[in-house]
Amino acid sequence: MARTATETAGPLAIYARMQESLLNGDGADATILPAELLAEDVVVETPYGPPGNQRYEGREAWLSYYRTGGAGLLIRFDQFRELATHQSDDPEVIVVEYELTGTVIATGVQSSVTCIAVLRIRDGLIKHWREYQDIPAITEALTRPPQQDPAGADAPAQ
Repeated sequence: MARTATETAGPLAIYARMQESLLNGDGADATILPAELLAEDVVVETPYGPPGNQRYEGREAWLSYYRTGGAGLLIRFDQFRELATHQSDDPEVIVVEYELTGTVIATGVQSSVTCIAVLRIRDGLIKHWREYQDIPAITEALTRPPQQDPAGADAPAQ
């Protein structure tokens, strides 16, 4: 049986597909990790996330969270700036540093956050994704009210 392109893709190729997905989604349609890139038994961790939202075991658990309460429902990602990519001695693992710039859909507030992720890719699928996020920056962006222009109308923050 022939293997698909995803099944033969290594960590760098899957990471590039993650970037594309992130920037091509909008609101509830956005998914950082599209289902076709996730192993059925994937583990997604955000160690510094809010209690109860730090670990998801299995594709369906992650997708269920993301569709009902994840950032994709709140933010349109506008830019992905890669800061560094580090390959490890383990051919399945890469460490990536990046900055995301996005707009809070409800308020128009624009903000950026830096993240570090450790990705394990096996057989072209994400098996483990651990992301360290700048939680204070995310919280500030989600709670900041839009700026007002001199006429009193709401204007997106710059």
